[in-house]
Amino acid sequence: MYIIGENIHIISEKVKAALQERDAKFFQDLAVRQVEAGASAIDVNLGPRKKDGEEVFPWMVQLLEEVIDVPICFDSTNLLGIEAGLKKITKAQPIINSTSAEPERLERVPLVAKKYNARLIALTMGASGIPVAADERVNIAVEKLIPRMMEIDYPMQDLIIDPLVLTVSGCAEYCPQLIEAVRTLQFAWDPPITISVGLSNVSNAVPNENRPLINRVYCAMLMGVGLNTMISNPFDQQLNEVVRAIEERDASTALGGLYLKIADRVAAGEEVSIDDVDMSDPEQVAIWKTIQILMNKVIYADSYLSQ
Repeated sequence: MYIIGENIHIISEKVKAALQERDAKFFQDLAVRQVEAGASAIDVNLGPRKKDGEEVFPWMVQLLEEVIDVPICFDSTNLLGIEAGLKKITKAQPIINSTSAEPERLERVPLVAKKYNARLIALTMGASGIPVAADERVNIAVEKLIPRMMEIDYPMQDLIIDPLVLTVSGCAEYCPQLIEAVRTLQFAWDPPITISVGLSNVSNAVPNENRPLINRVYCAMLMGVGLNTMISNPFDQQLNEVVRAIEERDASTALGGLYLKIADRVAAGEEVSIDDVDMSDPEQVAIWKTIQILMNKVIYADSYLSQ
């Protein structure tokens, strides 16, 4: 699994304060610890930065490249700020996060990615928003995103399609559709285009104590349909263990075996059965209940684990 570490994010009060104070050591330490925890790239989400993006992004590149060698992923809508940062890259091939099928962004962002030899995350979202159905998301990729890359002779091996994870809290109907979108998108091009998701988005607006479990179960389901790249939290050691158990097909523990079974069931287009779960084990029961909300079999509520 190629993990793009998500922890430099403007939503964090600590990140916000460190950015305001231009605390380089804070960002260097956070980046290094993510890489040590298993991140293969570092996402830098500083928001639009309309006033100071062209100063902040180069500053961030310089301080990060002093301590890490992995790619920097520019996660912003500020294309001028991103371009200013790209000009300072001296190490690994960077990533732009993101373009979409919205006409203005699809016109401009891929050209910047090509100019600076950057990989590009492309969202299956058009001017009318994010479609629910898997086939509509796939159509955006096949009819809008990929043709634009071909038009400008962008290297397809550098394209990353993101079919967009939405939260189970209020958008549960999107969750099973996303699984099928990931499954189908791998047949959109030969050789297959890289597919990535923002995993933690599935638990947005969920109480903090429930978020890691929802993320882990959804990760297992998505790995079943071939996901091998994600923006996620590399500090979640239990999530890392789920990834390892599935990649190594290690069923030596009860939980590892269940997560592997989940991935295998989804891979085969089958539903996870209650017979796959040891209902005398509270941890497995919690996983079972989480599967039900993610497959939109049960309406999500914050109290779903106690129901």
